[in-house]
Parts: sequence; structure tokens; C-alpha cells
Amino acid sequence: MNILQYESKIWATADLLRGSGIKESEWPSFMMPFFALTMIESRLARMFDELKAEIGEVAFNKIHKDDLYNLIKDKGQGYNIFIFEKNQSLVDICKNDKSFEIDFDAYLKGFDGETKDLLGVDAGEGEKFLDIKGVITKLKAKKVLLGYTKLWAEIDLKPFNNSEITTLEEHIKRKWADISAETAGEQYTPDDVIALIAEIIASKIEESDTLLKIYDCTCGGGNMLFGVEDRINQKFKRLTQTYGQDWNDALYALAKIESRFRPDSKIEHGNTLVDDKFDNEEFDVVIANPPYGVSWKGYEKDIVNDKTERFKFLPSISDGQLLFMQHLVSKLDSVGMGVVVHNGSTLFSGDAGSAESNIRKWMLDSDIVEAVIQLPTDEFFNTGIYTYLWVLNKNKQAHHKNRVMLINASEKCKPLQKSKGSKKNEVDEISRLEIVKTLSAYEDNEYARIYDKEFFYFNKQAIMLTNVDVEGRTFEAQLPMKKDRLGELRRSNSLEINPIRITQGEVEITEFNITKYDEENYTSLENYFFEVIKPKVALFSYKEQPLVITSTDAKYYFDVNQETLVMESAGKKEALGCGRISVSAIYKKSTKKLPEHIQINVELTADYQKDYEIIPFHKDDKANKAAIEAFMARYISRPFEYLENVVGVELNFNKIFYQPEKLRDVGEILDELLDIDGKLKMLEQEILL
Repeated sequence: MNILQYESKIWATADLLRGSGIKESEWPSFMMPFFALTMIESRLARMFDELKAEIGEVAFNKIHKDDLYNLIKDKGQGYNIFIFEKNQSLVDICKNDKSFEIDFDAYLKGFDGETKDLLGVDAGEGEKFLDIKGVITKLKAKKVLLGYTKLWAEIDLKPFNNSEITTLEEHIKRKWADISAETAGEQYTPDDVIALIAEIIASKIEESDTLLKIYDCTCGGGNMLFGVEDRINQKFKRLTQTYGQDWNDALYALAKIESRFRPDSKIEHGNTLVDDKFDNEEFDVVIANPPYGVSWKGYEKDIVNDKTERFKFLPSISDGQLLFMQHLVSKLDSVGMGVVVHNGSTLFSGDAGSAESNIRKWMLDSDIVEAVIQLPTDEFFNTGIYTYLWVLNKNKQAHHKNRVMLINASEKCKPLQKSKGSKKNEVDEISRLEIVKTLSAYEDNEYARIYDKEFFYFNKQAIMLTNVDVEGRTFEAQLPMKKDRLGELRRSNSLEINPIRITQGEVEITEFNITKYDEENYTSLENYFFEVIKPKVALFSYKEQPLVITSTDAKYYFDVNQETLVMESAGKKEALGCGRISVSAIYKKSTKKLPEHIQINVELTADYQKDYEIIPFHKDDKANKAAIEAFMARYISRPFEYLENVVGVELNFNKIFYQPEKLRDVGEILDELLDIDGKLKMLEQEILL
């Protein structure tokens, strides 16, 4: 029998939910606990039969109840009084309509403590995991509890082994993901992507007597973690051990239940970023599909104060993907490797000097990134965006060291016959094998490129430009020289003017040391400053309309056409060079020597402008400096000073694999226009007739 024949039968239980008025988006929350219950019962019943066969029917019947309990408990797969002591199943519980609710409650409470916790049998406040108690309450209110339970009781998974049940579980989870992945950033990993990840990992590992430890820090229901393990076990005899952690109550419970029926698996509940349950462990393989674009503000304090030294830099609080990336890098052993699913923001978000760019630089500096693979769009169930596989490797081959491969696998897929939510494509087996072959060959081809890691670095060179007028003059040359603290001569930052009048349009100021104010309309000089003087001064703009500063011996203004400051004295005009006119007002409280007053100042300054230039990076310092200087000589014509240089990192697939759209032939377009024109004339004639 093929267990997947039960897929439609399991999904048919939702028909009763539909008939009860329960929204489709809520179906998984009703189905999860009952599906888990069915899996647990079938596996326990199977284990019970195997135990009987192992011990023998006669000897088994002589075992004391306490000894039986301890014998089964040692297997760590769970216990149920009805199954093991009363030889009753969910089918038997559903036979008596009148006593069903009492019997069902007793059946659920007959499980061991951990199973009851995971199912949420006695759920109160706090963690409810699968919350079967809450689901039962809602089904009772709809008066369909017995009918719904009967449908699940009819699903007999007992004939199937653990691997087969896991296969069915993954198919059901994918359908749930199709309708219920509503939480921002949560992306259920499709089976074809899991298969690709497993193929990549398989290409990097070898047969060995040592245990292969596989870790997923956001394991959800375990579909990726266990899916990768199963595929590895199909290819290798090497023993595997899985570790996973997740914060979602229901998904953790499903993964935990599944883990109990695997030879060696440890699943923990909690937020990996603030409470790493495996803090003393390192792993051979790390995998994850962490949430995209999800804020970590709710636990910002814990992240900022983290003592584990996992986080070299803290990315934008609105997206924690690169926190998970840093955590995973910290969990790799000395020769470990990993495959991590991310959206595009981890490749290029953040400017040079930002935490995101610094994280990428740290990873490339550490030579841990072996490749990045762009997957097709419409690959996930609830998003159509491009996604990327980061291939991490601390044990690169010699010709891979300090290099990064980009694989544009956006076309390596085939369309699904029927879309599943946003998922319209799948990376089929032929495409998966081709991608892995390309990665293993580590050579350029039509859709893959290899670069020295520094190719992805860039200089963000800050400069301070000095603006000039149309004749190439700057007011900086007019500034007086003065000695600094070290006795060296330097130009002043500004030239102060002692004005007697400031005019701009109808606005005029003729008093520059104000001690009096209109006491009838203003409560104080300070109030007068904020209500009248400061707003008036704020209106002054030397470029908007003529702003004239009159001193005792000259007038100063800015000539917009010539882009220069002008000094007019004794009927003569002198261009001073490009500069700025700054008018400021300051309220000063009274001191022992001076009363409170408002002081209005005018300064002439050079026109400086901070700018940034993005320049290709060279790993040799001298070559890098020379490249920056050559760039400046070619593209910057104004005077400038170098400021700080920050090295950034981004991996831009569009820049590398961009293919311009092929333009149509002009003759073809003209022929098409003539054809349209002819059809329009024919239509016009028909209308006139």
C-alpha cells in the first residue's frame, strides 16, 4: 500500500470544518493536533505489536503493568494507558456516542506527561503547543466533536513504518503551508528545495564512522531538518543525528513528536537568538530557512546584551535574517558546512559601513562563503520573490579558497501543472543535479561565475568638495589665516560681518543686539525671540531672492547667475568666489556682566559639500589608493579633501547576470504601424458607410 493514498482522506476531514463555518485559513490549527494524535497512536500501536512479537505472546501477558510501563518508557516514544493497558484505540473510544466525551477526555489524559504537554491536553495559560484542548472546546461548540474525531479515527497508519509516515506528514504540512502561511516572513520550504539542499550537502560529505550532526536553528515542524536527514541516509551509511529549535508552539510540537520516533534526534523549544538550547554544541552541517523581514525589536535588549559573541554586528532591527546567519556560522565545527535560505536583502541591503554590509564583509573575510545560488521566482508557497541559497563551507578545497561562486539558477526549473498558492515552479530533479554538478565543478559557465572574494568589495570614499563660481573661484581663498592650538597657520572657517542692515524683499533687520521687546504682546524677551526673531531669521535664504547684508563700508550679496559672493563698496563690485551667507540668531540669558539679549550674527563661509564616490576595490593597498586617486582625477574637477573611506560588500546578481532586453527591428515596428493604420482606415470607412 502507498501511504499517500491517505493524503486525500486526511484532507477530507476539512470538509466537516468547512460545513461548520470554520474559515479555511484556520483549518491547519484544527487539523494539526488530530493529525499528531493519529500519528502518535499508530506509532505506539506499532511499537506495542513489535514488542509483543519480540518478547512472545505468553511472556508478554505475564509482564506486570509497572514493568510494562518502564519497558515502553525506556524507548522514549510515549505512553498511553488505553493503548497499552486496555488494548483500546481511538476507534474504540468513538463507538459509544453517549460516553464519548468522557472516554475521549480519559483517553487523552492517559498519555504520558510529555505527550500531553505537546498535544496541549491540559493547556492553560502560557505555552499551549498543539492546543488540542482549545480545539476540542471549539468543536464542541459547533457540535461536531464526535463526527470530527471519528473521521480521524478511521485513518489507520499502523501498517506503515516511520519513514512512510514521515513522508505523509510532509505532504500534509505542505498543504497547510499553502493556505496558512500568513505570518510575516515565515516561508515553508518546498520539498524540491529541500531535495536540492540535501544534494548540495551530499556532494560535500563522505562516508565515515563518525556521526554526522545536522542542525536547523529555525526548524519549524522539522520538514527541512528531517527531509535532509532522510535523503542523506538514502545515499550514505553514515549515522546521523538531528538537532532543531523553534519558537512556534505548534510547529515545535510537531517536530518534537516526530523526533521521538527517530533513532537520534533532539528538538528544543525557544527563541534561538536569545536562548540557544545547544550553546555548547558544534555541528557538521547547518541548515535553515529563517524568517524574512521580521523585526527583533521585541527582544532587542537581549540581543544587544548577548554574551555569546555570536553577533559580530547587529543588522537593522526590522530584519533579523543576518542575526540567524551569524548564529549559524558560530555553530559550525572546524570543517563544517551549511546551506541557508534567504531572500535578496541579505545580499545587498545596507550601505558600506552598515551592519549588514559589515556582516557580509566579515563572512567573506573569514572565507566561509563558497557559493550563492539564486533560485527561481514563484518557488515558495506564499511569496513569488527570488530566494537564495548561501552555501557555507569551512573546509573549502584549495582552488575554492578566497573565491565565491554565483549560480544563477533562476531558469533551472519547470512549471507546475497546477499552482500551489504562489508556488508555480519547482526545481526538478534534472535541474537539481545540474546545479550541484556546476557547484562541484567550480568553473564558469553560461549561468555561473566565480570571482575572487574582493570582487564583491567596494570603496565608499567620502570627500569634502569646495564649490566654485563660474570663473572657478572659491570664497575659501578670502578667509583669513590664523594660528591653531599647535601654532600652525590655518584658514578660518568663516568671515564675520558686522551688519547695520539685513534686507530680503520686505523683510528687514536693523537691530543686532536686541534687549527690548513689545511687552504688551510678549511675556518675555525669550518669548519674543522664539515667536518673532527666530522665525524671521529662518526665512532668510541667500539663493532664493536677493539677501543683502549692509555693513558700515560695504554691501554683500550672492549673485545666482555667477554663483559667487559679491562685495559692493564705493560703487565697485568685487566677486569673492563661491560661498554662503549665514544669518543666525541666538538668545542669551543674563550674566553678571551682561543683561539678557538677542544677538544676530552674519558670517560668510566657503561653500563646502560632502559627497561620496563608489569606486571598485583592490585588495592591494597601494593599488587601491591608486585606483581611488585615478577615479578622482578623472571624474572630480572641483577642489576637494579626502575624508574617511569605508569598504562595503554586496553580491549583486542583477549586475553580473543582467541581459538587456532585445530591441525589435525598426522595420518590423513600422510595418506593424502601417498595418494598424490600414485597419483603422477600414473601420473608419465602415462607420461612414
